[in-house]
Amino acid sequence: MKSLFFLLLTAACLQAQPKVVAYVPNWIDLKVFAPQIDYAKLTHINIAFENPVDENGTLSFNSENQLLITQAHAHGVKILVSIGGGSASENTNMRARYFDLISAAKRAGFVAQLVAYVSAHDFDGLDADLEGPAINRDYCAFIQDLAAALKPKSKLLTAALSQGYGGKDVPDAALTHFDFVNVMAYDATGPWQPKKPGPHSSLEFAQSNVDFWLKRGLSKDKLVLGVPFYGWGFGKAFREEEYRYADLLKTYPAAVGTDQVGDTIWFNSIPTVQAKARLVREQGLGGMMIWSLNSDAPGENSLLTALHAALKK
Repeated sequence: MKSLFFLLLTAACLQAQPKVVAYVPNWIDLKVFAPQIDYAKLTHINIAFENPVDENGTLSFNSENQLLITQAHAHGVKILVSIGGGSASENTNMRARYFDLISAAKRAGFVAQLVAYVSAHDFDGLDADLEGPAINRDYCAFIQDLAAALKPKSKLLTAALSQGYGGKDVPDAALTHFDFVNVMAYDATGPWQPKKPGPHSSLEFAQSNVDFWLKRGLSKDKLVLGVPFYGWGFGKAFREEEYRYADLLKTYPAAVGTDQVGDTIWFNSIPTVQAKARLVREQGLGGMMIWSLNSDAPGENSLLTALHAALKK
């Protein structure tokens, strides 16, 4: 009886541990990056992205994904394939392809293909990152059917969702089918709003995103708060491309402790990431998500290291 008690206690403690979910883009050199990841500080990795390459729903597969799958499993980290993404959701042709594949006529076949794909490549689940205009009237039925097909195979189903970019179009019923939701609490502003400079992922913005999804019925333990490892430039620093945190530190060493550098770049520094980790811990949320891990700095100035330590306190 005593050993059973300790087993149950251990299981409960493990369940209570906050998740640390990292998106890793597969357009970078994974042969170099995969061995550098500090897997001990992660619970989940989402490979971004794989999408249908034809009207039949055949999903792409970057051969270097296998390196990440192997490394993650060797370190006890769950790894999921993420479909969609912001670029795919904005792409007219890809969006139309998804709408066709998740329609009532083709949904069952597409769901079966996705489940077979997850199993064939030894993924631990699938992350649905359909954003903004890619969330249509068939979204809820697609998620429901996908969950029904994945759960019997002990596979996870998660999502990346945003309050301001499609959040209102996600039916409450869809939320019940996810194992957890990665809340994209960033991009409040950016190069699409050049005349609105300022922080794109403040602590206050994170809290408003948390409040929005909790009011929608998402349970606290399923809410994983997303943080950016990148910034956006305005004024003289304006550009369409994001600024990686690692690159900012090389140019602006003070970036380790302040959210604004240069003229003018806004991002999340170590104190802000730590404050968000405290928010997660104090409010009993499910954990934290990172977009994207390859933008982190190595060594003592790592945002992942700061995040991980703050979640454990």
